[in-house]
Amino acid sequence: MRIALLITFVAAAVLVLTIPVQSRAQVAVGISVQIGPPALPVYEQPICPGDGYIWAPGYWAYGDDGYYWVPGTWVLAPVGLLWTPGYWAFQDDAYIWYPGYWGPQVGFYGGIFYGYGYVGTGYEGGYWDHGAFYYNRSVNNVTNVRNVYNKTVVNNVTANNVSYNGGPGGSSAQATPAEMAAARAPHTPPVSSQVEHENMSRSNRAQFASVNHGKPGVAATAKPAEFSGKGAVSAKAAAPYNPAPARNPGQPKEMNRPANPPSTPDPRTANPGQPPNPRQPSARPERPNENSNPPVEMKRQQDIQKQQQKQEQEQEKINGQQQKMNEQRQKEMQNQQQQNQQRGAEERRQQETRPPEQKREQPQPKSQQQQKEKPKPQEEENK
Repeated sequence: MRIALLITFVAAAVLVLTIPVQSRAQVAVGISVQIGPPALPVYEQPICPGDGYIWAPGYWAYGDDGYYWVPGTWVLAPVGLLWTPGYWAFQDDAYIWYPGYWGPQVGFYGGIFYGYGYVGTGYEGGYWDHGAFYYNRSVNNVTNVRNVYNKTVVNNVTANNVSYNGGPGGSSAQATPAEMAAARAPHTPPVSSQVEHENMSRSNRAQFASVNHGKPGVAATAKPAEFSGKGAVSAKAAAPYNPAPARNPGQPKEMNRPANPPSTPDPRTANPGQPPNPRQPSARPERPNENSNPPVEMKRQQDIQKQQQKQEQEQEKINGQQQKMNEQRQKEMQNQQQQNQQRGAEERRQQETRPPEQKREQPQPKSQQQQKEKPKPQEEENK
């Protein structure tokens, strides 16, 4: 299996060189398979965890044991950026994976209808305004966020929930000039939580199509890498999963590129357990063994490291922004407390300086009235 993956890595590198420059703005080197991905499963969107989260739809990724489902999830987005989903495209008798990315504009994602605002072109789920994200309630499950609005979105759902562009049965969408410009613009790779989310999906055998037959047990989550609890939902339905048989390794691959001559059987696989036979001289480069690290693989590792560094920097930036927001909120609370204290002190001062009630307006005590009305002495009356 490792040998087959190395072969696909090298083939994909040659394939990338043959793709026009405009369509290579969003391409992953090293992921090229002969079997198409399953149809997209049907699932319900979990409730949005809070403000600032953007929905990243689920997709079929490819690993050593075939396709596995990466659940859709709510991602704490970099402020001001939108998510362009990845997609599979059929090109030159192979399925190539174009990874997703963050950017100020949504680019081309194969015309795939992922739902929940991703209707095949653009994004109808919300927009940024002055650092705050506004959610379209007509396509998002948002009940605990502040900024919402309603906009009707026409859903052109395909009957088979196709998950790839081009080829037999795939989407026939073509990138618009605006989408091509967005693809060529600077991008931000998936954040660290998205990378962890995909790695956890790959390590879960139940997520593989060979096990769940296109209907994964965890189709969506409320937050990345949270595969259990109330926020994890399963697929409601899926199209029949009928993967095409893999090609015979000894059968020449039909390619329309003269730069790739037909492959020959690997003599090491002819007699398992036996040492490999010496190779015959040929015009094509030697096939790397299992322990070698070809330039394409080295470049792929370097790209992954760069992406991880960018993700860490972006995460630090987000953490810094959140810290600033928390500090600002704390200052506001302190100011409010000081204002309340000053207001209370002012009220007490006014009460202390208020003049007392006039005594003459108060009724005289009864004892004083009795003294005034005391009868005169008897002698005075006689006079």
